[in-house]
Amino acid sequence: MNWASGFFDFLQNQILGMAWLNTLVGNGLAALGLDPESQVGASLQFFIYDLIKISILLCVLIFAVSYLQSYFPPERSRRILSRFHGLKANTVGAVLGTITPFCSCSSIPIFMGFSAAGLPLGVTFSFLISSPMVDLASLVLLASIFGFKIAFAYVILGLVIAIVGGTIIEKLKMESHIAQFAAPGIRQPVAPGSGSGAELVEETELELSRKERVDYATEQVKETFVSVIPYILIGVGIGALIHNWIPQSWVETALGSGNPFGVVMATLLGVPMYADIFGTLPVAEALLGKGAQLGTILAFMMATTTLSLPSMIMLKRVISGRLLAVFVSICVVGIIIVGYFFNFTQYLLV
Repeated sequence: MNWASGFFDFLQNQILGMAWLNTLVGNGLAALGLDPESQVGASLQFFIYDLIKISILLCVLIFAVSYLQSYFPPERSRRILSRFHGLKANTVGAVLGTITPFCSCSSIPIFMGFSAAGLPLGVTFSFLISSPMVDLASLVLLASIFGFKIAFAYVILGLVIAIVGGTIIEKLKMESHIAQFAAPGIRQPVAPGSGSGAELVEETELELSRKERVDYATEQVKETFVSVIPYILIGVGIGALIHNWIPQSWVETALGSGNPFGVVMATLLGVPMYADIFGTLPVAEALLGKGAQLGTILAFMMATTTLSLPSMIMLKRVISGRLLAVFVSICVVGIIIVGYFFNFTQYLLV
C-alpha cells in the first residue's frame, strides 16, 4: 500500500497541485531580486503560481469534459433520463449533471429544454443542482488542493443534495409553477452561446466524428477560458490578499472552530455572488491556510457556484417565485448540513 499512497501523494502534489511550479515561480522571483518570503514577494508568488496552475487545469479539464459531453447532447440525455422513473431517474439526472457546463447560468437553458421535453420536474431539478455544484472538474480541482478523500466526499454529498432536492420538489407536485413556454409537452430549443456546452442543444441529434469532437472541445476551451478568466483573476487576487495580508486571527475568529455559525455565514455570503469553482478555489486555498474550517470553506464554494444571483434571475423567468423559494431553500439547507458535516469530520479527512 505504500506505493499506492506515494503515487496519490505525487499525483496530488506534483501533477494536480504543481508544487514544482510554485518552487519555479519562487526561484524566478528570487532571481529578479524579490524576496519570496516578504509580504509583497509571497503575494506575487501566490498570484502567479495559482493563476498559471488554475489556467492549465482549466484548459485541460474543459477539453476533456467537453469531449465527453459531445457524446451526451440534450436530446440523447433526455432519452436516457426517460428510461428511468422515481428515485432512479433523479439519481441519473444528478449524475448527468456532472458532465455538463461549469456554471449555474449555462445549466438553466438545458434545464428548460428538459422541462419542455416532458421530463419529470424532480429529474430536471436534480440535474440543475448537480450541474454547477459537482461537475467532473470540481473533483480534480478540489483534489489538487484538499486531496482525493475530501474531493470524493464533496462530490458524493453534492450528488446527495441534488437527488434529495429533486425528490422533494417532485413530491410537492409543483409542475404548474413552470412557465408555459418551458412546460412539459412544449419543445423549447435552446439558443447557442450560453457557454460550456449549450451549443450542443439541437432539435436533431447528429453523430460527430472524432475531429468534430476535438474541434468542439477546443472551441469550448477558448470560449470558457475567455468568459471565466476575469473571475479567476479576481479570485486569485483575493486569495493572495487573504494569504499574505489578512491576519490569521481574523479568519479564525470569523470562520474557524470558535464560531459555530461560520457555515451559515459562509453559505449566506456565497449565495448572491457569481463565480464558478475556478474563481473560488484560490480563495478557498487561502482561507484554509489561515485556519478557516474545511466545511465552512466548502459551504461557501457550494453556495457561490450553485446559487449565484444572475442564475436566480434567469431561473425566475421560467419558474414561479414559490418554486424558486423552495429550490433555494433546499439548496441552502443542504449546503449548510454538508458544511457542518465536513467541520465535524475534518480531523478524519485532512
